[in-house]
Amino acid sequence: MPINHIVMQVLAGVVFHFIGGFASGSFYVPYKKVKGWAWESFWIVGGVFSWLIVPPLAAYLTIPGFAAIIRQADSDTIGYSYLFGLLWGIGGLTYGFGVRYLGVSLGSSIILGLTMVFGSLVPSIFYYFNGTEGKETIDLFFSTAPGRTILLGLAICVLGIYLCGRAGVLKEKELTGAIADASGNKDYQFGLGLMVAIVSGILSACFNFGLEAGKPMAHVASDLWKSGHPGQGEFLFQNNVTYVVVLWGGLTTNFLWCMFLNTKNKTFGDYVNPRVPIARNIFFCALAGTTWYLQFFFYGMGESRLGNGASSWILHMAFIILIANAWGVILKEWKGVSKKTYATIIGGIAVITLSILLVGFARTLEP
Repeated sequence: MPINHIVMQVLAGVVFHFIGGFASGSFYVPYKKVKGWAWESFWIVGGVFSWLIVPPLAAYLTIPGFAAIIRQADSDTIGYSYLFGLLWGIGGLTYGFGVRYLGVSLGSSIILGLTMVFGSLVPSIFYYFNGTEGKETIDLFFSTAPGRTILLGLAICVLGIYLCGRAGVLKEKELTGAIADASGNKDYQFGLGLMVAIVSGILSACFNFGLEAGKPMAHVASDLWKSGHPGQGEFLFQNNVTYVVVLWGGLTTNFLWCMFLNTKNKTFGDYVNPRVPIARNIFFCALAGTTWYLQFFFYGMGESRLGNGASSWILHMAFIILIANAWGVILKEWKGVSKKTYATIIGGIAVITLSILLVGFARTLEP
């Protein structure tokens, strides 16, 4: 394949992942416009759009006959895709507990770092011991130039996450004047928080495991598209059929939790409360939920261009972390901190940016 074509493929993949990361880093903004609803109420309404309405709509618009592909998939493909979606949903819910016990910066950094590492490497370890045709195995990360470059990019990204987390801890200490612990959080419990963060990080990586489990459905969608578009490369939207099943699992977990909170907090009345702007709330929840889904819509497009699950997952997570921290700087959330703390967050952003460039460059090294 000509080097110019490879470079264009890589650039397209990186751009798609950037758009997906931007959507992930921005989806919560519309929720701030919701008035008079408890968290569990607006979260599940937005989630219905994220996990139930928009995924099949996107699949319908991009993959003719997507429902037939799901119906004809074997039980293992459907079952494991759903199971990993379920576990991913639990990881997302425990994220809040990790942040509670460790603080936002430290908790987020540990969880996102573990999610990135496990999500990118565990599938390749599984395929090494359970040989699957067409799948990259962990040994390739040590025996090939592209693989070693990806691992280097992963390690550098972890360093960048550490620097961002360190900057957050310093910021919270400086701005809150906390003495008892670095996070300034009364609920701070490092041991318990670390355990919860590890569980959350591992389970959050299950989304990528779900995509791998659902690859047979994506391959069917891709083959059908290729039969009508010969010589036009990989199908951009092949993962859209897999998302439908994986996100059923995420919906199940979040629906049960939000219904529990509605019951516990007696907030079922939120949905019909005439004193709040219900139509407006539903609109902003729908906007937030749709924006959330777009992160994976563009993730699938990026993966189709990069052709490597590990590279795509690393770039996806790196862009989410990069954009979230960049928004913090742009919105002056770091105003008033010391020069050392500000330099640390800027350094973290710069290091993560370097890791993105390395992982993207690794794809151009393939023969």
